Amino acid sequence: MGDTRRVLIVDDEPSMREMLAIMLRKEGYVIETAEGRVAAAAALARATADAVITDVRLGDGDGIEILRHVKAASPETVVIVMTAYGSTETAVAALKLGAYDYLVKPFDVDELKIVLRNALERQRLQEENRILKAEFRTRAGLDRILGISPAMTALFEMIRSVATTSSTVLITGESGTGKELVAKALHAQSPRQGAPFVSVNCGALTETLLESELFGHVKGAFTDAHQSRKGLFEAAHRGTLFLDEVGETTPAMQVKLLRVLQEKRIRRVGGTEETDVDVRIIAATNRSLEQLVEEGRFREDLFYRLSVIPIRLPALRERREDIPLLAAHFLERFAREMGKGVTRLAEEALGLLQQHDWPGNVRELENVMERAVALETSPVVLPERLPRGLGRTSRGGGDAATRVEPGDGFDLDAYLRGEEARLLRLALDRAAGDRGEAARLLGVSARSLRYLIGKHQLGEA
Repeated sequence: MGDTRRVLIVDDEPSMREMLAIMLRKEGYVIETAEGRVAAAAALARATADAVITDVRLGDGDGIEILRHVKAASPETVVIVMTAYGSTETAVAALKLGAYDYLVKPFDVDELKIVLRNALERQRLQEENRILKAEFRTRAGLDRILGISPAMTALFEMIRSVATTSSTVLITGESGTGKELVAKALHAQSPRQGAPFVSVNCGALTETLLESELFGHVKGAFTDAHQSRKGLFEAAHRGTLFLDEVGETTPAMQVKLLRVLQEKRIRRVGGTEETDVDVRIIAATNRSLEQLVEEGRFREDLFYRLSVIPIRLPALRERREDIPLLAAHFLERFAREMGKGVTRLAEEALGLLQQHDWPGNVRELENVMERAVALETSPVVLPERLPRGLGRTSRGGGDAATRVEPGDGFDLDAYLRGEEARLLRLALDRAAGDRGEAARLLGVSARSLRYLIGKHQLGEA
């Protein structure tokens, strides 16, 4: 399957330009060529390229000048630098200025195909990520909820469809799945968005404190009631009140909540007057209210009042395809907040994140990424920055090496190829783009490293 993206080839050798153009046109790319810096600038002025492949030495300048020009005018354009001189300094300078990769002439044309394909695939994913984030920002309240999985797509549709109603919503899901974020999104997209969104954790307060917090109190209602105080129901008038961990409320409090839902009136603690309140209730719990009802620990009539519209949030292990997006989001955020130059996850580190079962869900992933960015000293988050045992206990337990045992159907060649590819990725990540260093870490020659990259179709170094 081809690619219709535009690639500009810049080289002062006609034979090299023609060879690369023929090869890449066969791959489906739209190709334009230029013999030097001036012609390249003119080509880029006519239309932005998705990728630029340029030689370092040109008749009227050098590829570094083109790299600077491209990155200034179109930062998302991929630039791959070619050099026949093996200048490590020039290659490193190009990488620092934003080049995706460099190739030393003469190079294997298949290696160039792999590098270009991987570069454009990363570019496509970054563009999708930007579009996705932009779409989230246009959906009021959804900008902090990330996900592209079918489960999250269905959740976004549910939020949009029920946000405009005033019906009571019960959000269920494990701890750390983002129940309050969903509640805020429902409020932000509702007709009540201009009024307050008020949140209270029902499990964090005693019954007496929770009653005073919700309904308010009059002066002298209890020992420390030195003055009258408005409760959260009144504070949320015409807005939304979010009752988190509603399953932790006592039977007596459940009776009071049921009365408010039925009559839409509250009475302050110690008072006699009743006050009308217009509040939409969104409740949340990480427990099974149905089970609590069966056990006689939660009122059945209150359960039905709360769960007019039930929304279940999926656990992170149920939407593993969202883990790369979430991890990248947290990495970018924490790197920015900490002022660190950490830009991406090593492939092995990402693999460990995707294997883990995440009992703490998105909150746990957020904490892991904050720790990893804080500890990382290179531009790439390496596996050792992740908590010990992460991703190695979710599917069978124990270290990865101890889980591999010969038996019926075991393919030793396939296993060894997989381990070779894993170690190659790890070395490339730890070398932060320096192929010479990666070769040294693996104890192989530069030629052998290039062979291994091609063998395992790894374009990035």
